[in-house]
Amino acid sequence: MKAAWSVGWEWLMAQRWILPVLVLVGFGLAFAIPEYNLLNRYVQLVMMYVGINIILAVSLNLVNGYMGEFSLAHAGFMAVGAYTAAMLTLKVLPVVAYPALFPVAILAGGLMAALMGLIVAVPSFKVRGDYLAIITLAFLMIIKSVIENIDFIGGPRGLPGIRRFTTLPWVFFWVVVTVWVVRNFVYSKYGRGILSIREDEIASDLMSVSTRRVKFLAFTVSSFFAGIAGGLFAHLLQFISPRVFDIIKTTDILIMVYLGGIASIAGSIIGATLYTVLLELLRPSTMAGLLGWLPAIIFEPLNEYFIRHLGVWRMVVMPLALVLVMIFAPRGIMGLREFRWFVPKRDLEAQHRLKQRGGSHDAPHGR
Repeated sequence: MKAAWSVGWEWLMAQRWILPVLVLVGFGLAFAIPEYNLLNRYVQLVMMYVGINIILAVSLNLVNGYMGEFSLAHAGFMAVGAYTAAMLTLKVLPVVAYPALFPVAILAGGLMAALMGLIVAVPSFKVRGDYLAIITLAFLMIIKSVIENIDFIGGPRGLPGIRRFTTLPWVFFWVVVTVWVVRNFVYSKYGRGILSIREDEIASDLMSVSTRRVKFLAFTVSSFFAGIAGGLFAHLLQFISPRVFDIIKTTDILIMVYLGGIASIAGSIIGATLYTVLLELLRPSTMAGLLGWLPAIIFEPLNEYFIRHLGVWRMVVMPLALVLVMIFAPRGIMGLREFRWFVPKRDLEAQHRLKQRGGSHDAPHGR
């Protein structure tokens, strides 16, 4: 039975036409689900949060996974994108009258976040590892402090009154764009440079890899999509404040990346989906709704001694799950592995030839 399942999975992964079909079906469902109420609004909301978290995880994996650095500034880039897009829709662009202007605001948020990413990239030329983590953490704190001290954008009170322009089709569209751009970037000549920096930056520099340019591009692309996710998040939540984009938010994104697997787009998708769904399942209200069909004699004590206390333990269970993953699977669920759908055909052929020669490598490979 196991062999038959394995053969079936291998055949499925080898059919490259399936991915575009899944994308087309996904777009159709993204429009049909809210239009015909195929799923209730809460499930649709969770699906949109899953999509936004996929964008965040895939973009951060570009720096922390593929390049081997450790950035803690992603929530800061997200905040820049969120506030930029929100201020444009509130003060500048007549998005209410012309909804087609919404992607302009989202793109502006991404570009502003990319500009901040360039600023962070400059000190990364001289430092790595723990030192870069300290610099990016300082950047996050600076961004949060600046936002708190600008009354025009709400200051510490936050920014209310944001219209809900984020929809399931828009989230799905930006997820597809993010995955497509990051995938093509990773398997380009600049992506090879990123992988070489992860293995040995000094050797990469000696082998004529433009490490400065590669780091510029990696930080820019990563922060751009963090800004995109921030803009979508702001117009879904309809209220943002500096407290939303603190170190806890960065920790959430890190958990998604390392849970799913480093240097793996598929891993980021899996990690973001698992983390978001499990976190929602651990909400007392959600768990009570799921178990509400139980007889009162069972449900009442369960609710009294277990469900009501999930609000305290939900933020303990998920980090604990990450600790267990780091102990038993340090690279994550899909670490350094990739679905064959995401790997170019020439790379798959090269990997096949390498295996025939008995070689091995640490680059993301098809599964």
